[in-house]
Amino acid sequence: MLQVNFLRKNKERVLEGLKKRNFKELDLVDAAINADDERKRLQFELDSQLSEMNRISKEIGILMKDGKKEEAEAAKSQTSQYKESSKELQNELNEAEKTLLNILYQIPNIPYEKVVAGVSADDNEVVYESTTVEGLGEGAIPHWELAKKYNLIDFELGVKVAGAGFPVYFGKGARLQRALVQYFLDKNTDAGYQEVNVPHVVNEASGYGTGQLPDKEGQMYYVGADDLYLIPTAEVPVTNIYRDVIIDEKDLPIKNTAFSQCYRREAGSYGAHVRGLNRLHQFEKVEIVRIEKPENSYAVLEEMVEHVKSILEDLELPYRILRLCGGDTGFASAMTYDFEVWSAAQEKWLEVSSVSNFETFQATRLKCRYKGDGKTQLVHTLNGSAMALPRIMAALLENNQTPDGIKLPKKIAEYARFELIN
Repeated sequence: MLQVNFLRKNKERVLEGLKKRNFKELDLVDAAINADDERKRLQFELDSQLSEMNRISKEIGILMKDGKKEEAEAAKSQTSQYKESSKELQNELNEAEKTLLNILYQIPNIPYEKVVAGVSADDNEVVYESTTVEGLGEGAIPHWELAKKYNLIDFELGVKVAGAGFPVYFGKGARLQRALVQYFLDKNTDAGYQEVNVPHVVNEASGYGTGQLPDKEGQMYYVGADDLYLIPTAEVPVTNIYRDVIIDEKDLPIKNTAFSQCYRREAGSYGAHVRGLNRLHQFEKVEIVRIEKPENSYAVLEEMVEHVKSILEDLELPYRILRLCGGDTGFASAMTYDFEVWSAAQEKWLEVSSVSNFETFQATRLKCRYKGDGKTQLVHTLNGSAMALPRIMAALLENNQTPDGIKLPKKIAEYARFELIN
């Protein structure tokens, strides 16, 4: 969330940033400033009345001591009137604060200077490509057919048990999933990330804290009886560990990694691009989360990008890195790199990871700060997928198919304890 004082002092910069995002509701900036003006007016009026009440209360004591009973009673009556008026002002102030907060919740983060203007994924910048990609030719089989051929994944059974988008993994398919999760976690902990095991449901405050609410409310599964949300990513509970926390400077940076199931309604998704593992309602993912001092965060973002690159190198998959344009950058992010792997049978790129710097956007909502040199200031938060499994699995199956079966990359074969799926 952007702070209203930032909007006031940097209005032109904010408007330019929102235009870079192709954000249409620019009037929300003025609406936030006006709402804050009203909040300040009510606060001043309330403070003035409370101050006057205190002055009169002291005066009453003096009048009673001097035996001026009638004047004291008149002063008491005046105090009662102020009390009623103050209650009304407090209610108005509470409403004004809610109005301001609701407006601020609707304004996305401002893109970093390197982010180009754009409307959609077509405007994203390719900043790195690992190799020239090629299809496998006419005999190439897409992963959903390979999964059926080798009894790895049953999509129809998932429909029976839960619904579309909830596959069931069997045998080597299940073992390969487990191996990938273990490899990703080991890779992350070897790089200095602390593994944490977090809840797979969060409360409303946690959803607001990381920016999923109210922006993506319709995409989250909601458990009404308990007022909880199924997590769309481990980023949400991991980052919320530090909600309402003042971190000692010596404890920075904080580096966490977590495995979780992820749940996304993906409302409105349909068509060929959602076949098989391309888009699911439940999937497994390993996440990395960083809490950093502001001056370090963009160097750390590049470090996280290099870390994800190293994972894809181990997986021996063709991949590319994109820096997202303003219109394709997530609501809370200041800058995001997407990683895509090449699907050889489908002959298209599949997104498998996003690595983002949120600057102070999440920290403002979370009230996550650090204390150093006698000052308390907001941290920067960052996160990345390292990695999401479904499309990695799809690419591994498709890119490694041979006449004898599917031959796993050496690193993953070590974890899976088998080299060939046949």
